[in-house]
Amino acid sequence: MVAPKAGAAARGQGEAQPQSAPGDASVTVGLSATTWGAHDIDLRTSVLDTKDGALEITVNWGDGTSETFAVDARAYGGDSRTTRHRYPGVGIFGVTVTAKDTTNGVEASNQVAVTTGGAEFTPHRPTRVLDTRDGTGYSRAKVPARTTVALKITSAGQVPAGATAVAMNVTVTGTTGPGHISVESEKALAESAETSNLNFVAGQTVPNLVLSRLDDNGFVYLFNAGWEPVDLIADITGYFAPARAAGYRAVPQTRAVDTREGLGTARGQVAGGNSFDVQIAGATGVPAGATAVALNLTVTNPQEAGHLTAYPAGQGVPNASNVNFTAGQTVANAVIVPIGKDGKISVRNGSWRPADVVVDVVGYYTPDSRAAFVPTWVPFRIVDSRKTSWGRPAGPLPARSYFAMRLESDTTTPEVDGWALNTTVTNTGGPGFLSVTPDPNFWSDYQNGTALTPPRPVSSTLNWTAGATVPNVAQTPGGKGGIVDIWNQGWQDTDFMVDLLGYYQSS
Repeated sequence: MVAPKAGAAARGQGEAQPQSAPGDASVTVGLSATTWGAHDIDLRTSVLDTKDGALEITVNWGDGTSETFAVDARAYGGDSRTTRHRYPGVGIFGVTVTAKDTTNGVEASNQVAVTTGGAEFTPHRPTRVLDTRDGTGYSRAKVPARTTVALKITSAGQVPAGATAVAMNVTVTGTTGPGHISVESEKALAESAETSNLNFVAGQTVPNLVLSRLDDNGFVYLFNAGWEPVDLIADITGYFAPARAAGYRAVPQTRAVDTREGLGTARGQVAGGNSFDVQIAGATGVPAGATAVALNLTVTNPQEAGHLTAYPAGQGVPNASNVNFTAGQTVANAVIVPIGKDGKISVRNGSWRPADVVVDVVGYYTPDSRAAFVPTWVPFRIVDSRKTSWGRPAGPLPARSYFAMRLESDTTTPEVDGWALNTTVTNTGGPGFLSVTPDPNFWSDYQNGTALTPPRPVSSTLNWTAGATVPNVAQTPGGKGGIVDIWNQGWQDTDFMVDLLGYYQSS
């Protein structure tokens, strides 16, 4: 039960036509390459030698390293092999292979360009790129049922061509019936997706963080899978590209702010239209020099409908939102926020009335980390409790219990630094909240009955009320054994789904 290495044979693949030596040539070199994980490639070389000489084959990897191996083509007429190489960081590399027939004194070479499957993060000031209510990024009209919006990302704000994935907050509003929104890197994938990013019912406004691969032209596609028109809003907060920027580091979910207790800010509800600053860099496990922070932002006890906006301190309030709520509702949403120059972020209550705010830190992005993001080619459903999946029999997750979800092979050295998961609850019988945390055990502990029950988490990933279907993104490490726990913290059983959006991996 190991999650697929989602970057394999994806954007980073390359292929070169076979090249022969000039004149009285006897050597031909064919190349192809596919990515594997964040920094690895598999290079397939096919060398033919019509004169059956002794071959000396040299691979220049394009990062200052090379390797040479000898082949006796008199026995095989050439050589075919696949060689794996790990780059020290992300990027676009030119690989050159030279094959020399040392017996007959002829040689040929060939080149292929490869892009690593991983990409590093650059924060982007929260910027609205889609709002169907006013015609931003789309016509000024609701998105019809069963219709796709093609949203150009690389021409928006300062997102450059060459970006391979985007972090953005997507919100659906103006809903008059139930449905869901799927965000994909291709139109056909969005329209046939078995997974969803946002779920809603009539009258709901629902936001969620989306981490999505971009197509080769810098587009993402948002599909309204419902049977009624809806309004869609999208706010960019950052992008990923195969160039040195900032890698990810997950931290145990740490509460930085709780206005109900006076933690991290003044005690008491945040007045409508007011904001407060939060010290992030140099606190809550986030070092100085971090460029962005991954948060779970929660509103609770709001006295009136409204929204929360998180943004870099010292900058003006952007025309963007992260959490939308109605009076009395508790709503959590994952956000990625650029950190201001003073190491702080600001949170604004966009309602006209007061509300309590909770901020939990789950990770950060720093130039000191090489943990690059590898988005899945399509979101991959790991678990759906409504059916038998991932070795788990069909059935809701019992109240006050957890499901240990094994994402890697049983190992003492996990390959993945952090997982990006879209979690959803449905068929809820009463109010509650879901927590997603790393498990302290190895899989062998569960197999032989020696696993310790993990401590019950105190922070939430998403909150729900009876009958609701609620999604939210969780970015979490997998623990020492590559296991993630899904906790039902409510008092009634609930169904849940977990979709893999991607993962972070160091070189």
